[in-house]
Amino acid sequence: MSIFKRLRDLTMSNLNALIEKAEDPIKLTDQYLRDMQDDLEEAEKAVAAQIALEKKFKVLYEEQEALAKKREEQAHVAAQAKNIDLARRALEEKKAAEQKVAEYKAGYEKNKLAADNLRDQLTEMKKQITELKNKRETLVARVNAAKAQKTINQAMSGLGNSSAMSGLKRMEEKALQMEAEAEASGELYKKETSLDEEIAKLNKDQQVEDELAALMKKYEG
Repeated sequence: MSIFKRLRDLTMSNLNALIEKAEDPIKLTDQYLRDMQDDLEEAEKAVAAQIALEKKFKVLYEEQEALAKKREEQAHVAAQAKNIDLARRALEEKKAAEQKVAEYKAGYEKNKLAADNLRDQLTEMKKQITELKNKRETLVARVNAAKAQKTINQAMSGLGNSSAMSGLKRMEEKALQMEAEAEASGELYKKETSLDEEIAKLNKDQQVEDELAALMKKYEG
């Protein structure tokens, strides 16, 4: 599997479509984040290996470049000393070094281009991971808000239920009945109390009358 398979095959645009259709978008996003994190680790290793190759070829061609320059200087020294064989050997090694310079430099440029491409893809992958992490936070807020709204809606629908309303109506009627009974019992108590008071008053009046009659009788003679 390519280290950039998910980056290539599943872009953020069609990932968004999958998230919208998912029953649990947060779980899907978390799973995708884990997959991308695994791919990112593999990609970083691949980029590091490619950069190592780039640097290796750079060192090789620079070494051969330095060697070609050195052999050219040595060829001049040998020529000044009239040593034809030594000058010839120096020029031959200079030519071989120049050929290797061309070969290694081509390898360096090729590997540098590959490394640069991988760097760009790695940067894009990190950008998508950051974008997905931000999207996850938005999703969490949206899902929590939706759950809260659903709970409220269910509670409100329960209050609007006909059976619930009829139950409240019965409770109201019962309360009114209890209030009426309490008021009626209060009136009855008041009436009973008045009757007792009237009878007590009669008894009191009779005592006065009896005492008055006795007093009048005493002074009749």
